[in-house]
Amino acid sequence: MSSKPRIGIILSTTRETRFADRPAQWVLDIAKARGDADYEIVDLRDFPIPFFDAVGSPRFVPQTNEVALRWAKKVSELDGYIFVTAEYNRSISGVLKNALDHIYDEPARKPAAFVGYGAVGAARAVEQLRLMAVELSMVPMKAGVHINMEPLLGMLRGGKDFADYDYLAPTVTAMLDELAWYTRTLKLGRQAEALERAA
Repeated sequence: MSSKPRIGIILSTTRETRFADRPAQWVLDIAKARGDADYEIVDLRDFPIPFFDAVGSPRFVPQTNEVALRWAKKVSELDGYIFVTAEYNRSISGVLKNALDHIYDEPARKPAAFVGYGAVGAARAVEQLRLMAVELSMVPMKAGVHINMEPLLGMLRGGKDFADYDYLAPTVTAMLDELAWYTRTLKLGRQAEALERAA
């Protein structure tokens, strides 16, 4: 088993016609070439969690839904996250909000980075997502990737690809550089804390 940190690239929408797969694979290809972590795509389609209706927050009440438990286990296994998010009405998708409502301790003291696409590069959705990350005790990254409408429509309708928008790749590098540092540092901190508790 690899000793490298594990980072999940989370596909945050589940629509049949979503764009998310393309930026997720693009980021994954760039990330894998670095060799500083083990990256994997985590698709919310694989975790069809029902609408949150538990008797209490997972902070206080253990989860019982099998899919929610599987989702929480996956989040717990990872050392960091890259959320690939669209912008729906100036916010994130309902399915992502619902998924986040089903976890609490699992992502604590782990870094979260963001790749947004859509109007204003999904900046408004990312800002709301950063606030949610803070509430879940994640460490949100400053550096992010924002894919505005010009490249988005160029890829959806004009047959273009990320290579046609070469100004975007450096933003991925900056995001991954920051994420790698925080992933290593926070993992060491969690390991030290676990040793202290065990002593």
